[in-house]
Amino acid sequence: MQVVFVYLVVSAVLSGALAYDPDMLQDICVASTSSDVKVNGFVCKSEANVTASDFAFEGLAKAGKINSSVGSLVTVANVDKVPGLNTLGVSLARIDYAPDGLNPPHTHPRATEIVFVLEGELDVGFITTANKLISKTIKQGELFVFPRGLVHFQKNNGDKAASVIAAFNSQLPGTQSIAMALFTATPAVPDEVLTKAFQVGTKEINKIKDKLAPKKS
Repeated sequence: MQVVFVYLVVSAVLSGALAYDPDMLQDICVASTSSDVKVNGFVCKSEANVTASDFAFEGLAKAGKINSSVGSLVTVANVDKVPGLNTLGVSLARIDYAPDGLNPPHTHPRATEIVFVLEGELDVGFITTANKLISKTIKQGELFVFPRGLVHFQKNNGDKAASVIAAFNSQLPGTQSIAMALFTATPAVPDEVLTKAFQVGTKEINKIKDKLAPKKS
């Protein structure tokens, strides 16, 4: 009996450790936006107040207006936009790319990502912890997977617009842009850290910071 008990405990621990978002313990747990309390997720809204709109979102139907310097736009459909996703462990996004547009190198700390090309052609890739680049060109109707936590990117090298639908195994995968994290953090990452890491001078570091700084309206 002790062996069986230990086996069950170890199995439970391992299954919990390997899961991404925690398993749900009820049919639905629509996120309550009126509560500031978070315990690895959102407080459940009263079921009496749940409506179909908590599970619906129209934001991915059309391409968004791209006005970023890198030529791409990410429209998310995560728990912040679809409260009904709370505890369900999934979310989507739409990414639109102008010709020559880039979704810069970034990571998702809480999810694996899979992209499906709606239109256009993209060069995509991710970098393993052994610094190996795994890359491919994908076209309309094709897909590509980016493993959880690894740095990855997508680049439209065509002369026409492109778009993908991205799926994540997390209700809130999180996105950390490598460049933005290093050069626009608050408080700022010390210049001596950046100059030594990139083997450049302070002048070059400040030039990058100026280019990435939010534009004042």
